[in-house]
Amino acid sequence: MSDEIKVLIVDDHPLFRQGLSDLLSTEPHMEVVGEAADGEVAIEMVYEVHPDVILMDINLPTINGLQVTRKIKSQMSDIKVVVITGYDDAEQVFHALRAGASAYCPKDIPPEALIRIIHAVMDGKYAVGDKIMTYDELMAWLEEKIGHFGGPLVGDPEELFIPLSPREMEILEHVTKGLSNKEIAYKLGISHQTVKNHMTAILRKLRVDDRTQAAVYALRHGWVRLEGAAEQGVNI
Repeated sequence: MSDEIKVLIVDDHPLFRQGLSDLLSTEPHMEVVGEAADGEVAIEMVYEVHPDVILMDINLPTINGLQVTRKIKSQMSDIKVVVITGYDDAEQVFHALRAGASAYCPKDIPPEALIRIIHAVMDGKYAVGDKIMTYDELMAWLEEKIGHFGGPLVGDPEELFIPLSPREMEILEHVTKGLSNKEIAYKLGISHQTVKNHMTAILRKLRVDDRTQAAVYALRHGWVRLEGAAEQGVNI
């Protein structure tokens, strides 16, 4: 490990970014090398500043944090991602870890716990909340959590870990804005049947019964920004 841990902060709330930056500036072996307020800028900055660790929000403009994490990890696997979010629920943990995050913690995490987690992920560990685990411990923890869901998940736990593909996320975003399958097909330049196939996959992965439930799921988990959906009357 190098002497300095280079950290990139990705969050669209300036005060929260400033708070994280102020916290890390007090740490002798950490350096904030950049800040980004949306997903696309975050991806660009990764190539510019080459961080060791990214502190990542999920509910971001342009591209959500899960998509950003997945894209970055697919190209630069050594970078560690610590998801810090207000969307604190079990399924979101699974989605974040499957996307490539090493840690998942709520925004009200104590400062000393966050510092401990950053050092832990740099050492190859994983963290959920304030619980730090090895890979094997994480797998055992996940198996236990999956078992608590019961039903079909026990027979096919891998399904729970599958995040939506970039195209599925794009289609789901249009669904939250009230577009029909035909309208989505026209907008994306793909066939109506292709959209239907993607929708079937989305419903299966999210374990919901219809488009409305899928839209509500995306909004509640911060995968889609509220502005456009609210105008279309999608309530959460």
